[in-house]
Amino acid sequence: MSNRSLSRRGFLAAGLGAAAVPLLAGCSSNTGKTFAAGLFGTGLPASTLIYWNLFGGGDGTRMQAMEAGYRKQYGGDSLQATTFAWGNPYYTKVTLATVGNKPPDVAVSHLTRAKPLWDGGLLEPITDDDLSSVGLSPSDFSKRPWNEQRTDGNNIAVPLDTHPLVMFYNEDVCRKAGLLDPNGSMKKLNDLATFESALAAISKVTKGPAMTIANVAGETATPWRVFWTFYNQHSSATPFLSDNGSKLTVNEDVYNDVTSRLQSWVKKGWVNSGLDYATAGSYMYTGKAGLYLEGEWEITTAQSVKGLKFGIVPVPTLYDRAATQADSHTFVLPKKDRTPEERKQAMLFIKSMLDQSLTWAKGGHIPAFQKVAQSAAYKALKPQSDYASVASSAVYDDAAWYGGSGSTFENIVGAQLGLVQQLSQSPQEALQSIKSQLQVYLNTPSPL
Repeated sequence: MSNRSLSRRGFLAAGLGAAAVPLLAGCSSNTGKTFAAGLFGTGLPASTLIYWNLFGGGDGTRMQAMEAGYRKQYGGDSLQATTFAWGNPYYTKVTLATVGNKPPDVAVSHLTRAKPLWDGGLLEPITDDDLSSVGLSPSDFSKRPWNEQRTDGNNIAVPLDTHPLVMFYNEDVCRKAGLLDPNGSMKKLNDLATFESALAAISKVTKGPAMTIANVAGETATPWRVFWTFYNQHSSATPFLSDNGSKLTVNEDVYNDVTSRLQSWVKKGWVNSGLDYATAGSYMYTGKAGLYLEGEWEITTAQSVKGLKFGIVPVPTLYDRAATQADSHTFVLPKKDRTPEERKQAMLFIKSMLDQSLTWAKGGHIPAFQKVAQSAAYKALKPQSDYASVASSAVYDDAAWYGGSGSTFENIVGAQLGLVQQLSQSPQEALQSIKSQLQVYLNTPSPL
């Protein structure tokens, strides 16, 4: 590490004590106890594993059930789990605690956020011996997320899932539009002409939009996910960012093709110009639209709508190759001094979570652990298993210290793409704004 990096680390560590109070202020009493114990090593038995995650909503409920499964096996005091706010606040806490030498034993990280943590020297590699100590090997995982986490010749994370963008469809609307086969499943729409014909047919049924994409009221992730999906379906697509986010290398011709095509759908009335996250989903749920592009985690919301008949399929391949924007939730080992027994304990916890992947899959995420992904129980889980093939064509965000899920990059680029969908600016104007706003990050070395 450079002297500059060490100096910054020293500054972060020195300020950690002062930072602890405001970090705790927004937590429950249980969370406060855990965070204090994680920082200062007090209040918990030495044998208790400290685990941090960022799961709320349905994911949070399912994760709590899985944590209960671990406690049932290893004892009530075996685990202290804490949930923090999703996105940048969570990763800031993990970074501060690790720099201060008091990290959790195991933490959740999006795969796209694990790489900057690794580059900053904040994670320990997970060795083949670590895996074999609990009966695991690389062949136990989906190839795409497993290969993606490999960095500098090391395993930096253990994938729990793949969570891609998918296409929800309202069965009643799509049946009226002639898009369902005799079994009630969506017909293949895997080319641009077929897909646009489907949008036109659905719009005739709804007398409004055929497909909804959330893009206002601070929703920047969805516009990015949709763009990154169709952009990467072009065989000539290049990375948006290169060299850990220091270079902007987007193929502008492909960018213009994708964004111009989206604007044409909006102008024809096939796609909404502006809807917030909740309303975009409600259009599909209530039959005001037939299709809805969003993460598969919205399955929980769809299932809660009384009387709704819906399905989920992979986003159609409109261009040259199958590709869908995705990320993976992973388990990481923040850097700290561990005894062999403590490493084994951390791996046993991870293995317990993997063994309970069917519980996790009920929330929509595709299991990375093949013992579950290939099981009869998962294949019988509908509509979850209907899009499981997407895991093999998942496209992750480019590695950058300011990139990944819930990141500054996503917020900047997604906001401009949202304005393109709103018809508030041209694709060229949006790209110029993206270049301008990213410049400071392109020119700034990683602060980790």
